Amino acid sequence: MEKLLTDAKARSVRYLAGLSSCSVAPSPAAVANLTTFDTPLPSGPSAPIETLRLLDEVGSPATFATSGSRYFGFVTGGSLPATLAANWMASTWDQNTVYHVSSPATSRIENVAFKWLLDVLQLPPTATDALVTGATVANLCTIAAARHTLLKRAGWDVEADGLFGAPPITVIVGAEVHPSVTKALGILGLGRNRVVKVPTDSQGRMQAELLPPLSGPTLIIAQAGNVNTGTFDPILAICLHARTGTNVWVHVDGAFGLWAAASPQLQALTTGIAEADSWATDAHKWLNVPYDSGLAFVRDPDALRAAMAITAAYLPASEGQRNPGDYTPELSRRARGVEVWAALHSLGRSGLAELIERTCALARRFAMQLSAAGLEILNDVVLNQVLVTFGEAERTTRVVAAIQAEGTCWAGITVWQGRTAMRISVSSWATTEADVDLSVAAILRVNSAI
Repeated sequence: MEKLLTDAKARSVRYLAGLSSCSVAPSPAAVANLTTFDTPLPSGPSAPIETLRLLDEVGSPATFATSGSRYFGFVTGGSLPATLAANWMASTWDQNTVYHVSSPATSRIENVAFKWLLDVLQLPPTATDALVTGATVANLCTIAAARHTLLKRAGWDVEADGLFGAPPITVIVGAEVHPSVTKALGILGLGRNRVVKVPTDSQGRMQAELLPPLSGPTLIIAQAGNVNTGTFDPILAICLHARTGTNVWVHVDGAFGLWAAASPQLQALTTGIAEADSWATDAHKWLNVPYDSGLAFVRDPDALRAAMAITAAYLPASEGQRNPGDYTPELSRRARGVEVWAALHSLGRSGLAELIERTCALARRFAMQLSAAGLEILNDVVLNQVLVTFGEAERTTRVVAAIQAEGTCWAGITVWQGRTAMRISVSSWATTEADVDLSVAAILRVNSAI
């Protein structure tokens, strides 16, 4: 075991050391070589060190350098040193963090991390949390809690009796709602197409003045951090409108934008966010912990527990301690909270704020340099998202594909309000001004060559 782990350490360190000099995207040859894995199941055991060698020598070259400093796709953060090390430690412990009695260390660490999160995100201190795979499942959990409460107030037990015959729930979203929310609504039986869509403005913000009158059970889903522009819905106005109804729940999808609350410079963007009933975000984005790590927060702990908890004779009782499994869909789960705790402990309040503010400053640096070179920036860069177009849709598509193939940096493509653009998301702790300058030079060079 010691020899194997030492080899794994050496290979991991070598991989990380090469991120700054390798192409961000894998080469076609490396991807093609993945067919090496496509063999019949071995008839007998293989030496573990040989298994690891194959993973590294064939798998590593075919990975994207998402932990590096010039990956700007999909709002993906890297892994802080402390979180990667904590991930190794937590994997070594191999705790199923569902019941406190069977995983006291990881459950307690998770609870401490939750208290810190509620503090830095400026959410109600009595709210409860759940650690899940990502914002998609976090949205699912929080919307399930909303469904429970809205129908309970209407005299219906949805967990016991399902949705057949239940009072209808009106779901209101912005026109630029993220598809993870739509997916969660479909899974929960609330319907992907039954939503009332409120128009958005030129930056993708829901126009609160166009919210419809509220009647009956109603779920309003606001957005903190538009996936294209980074902008925020007017959450305070939305929450105030919600109070005109008698049975309304406001949920905030803040997959990355929720972290703006941790920054004194950016807190104004989140005005009114604590007035909502639930929130969802990712830790593997701006907190820079390893995949996968999502966070669900619900003001009323009983609502989330009622939507998620089950009992059985063989399952342990809480014994006065919080059972993490009572608040998530899973009854088997790795100890994600260890990495979240490690990130917060290693950064501290000021370090987290600096990480958020620095990456936003780097996004503005991208926008200023690209704009100065004559390219069009489509959005107001209020957070860490930059949309840049290279002209007509067909040309922009070709330029983005060429940039991805060139390898200096990697950014995705999007269509926003009818315009095709390259989407640059600055989320990694490792990105520097030099990385931005190097990336801009490559973008301009590729653009000139098209």
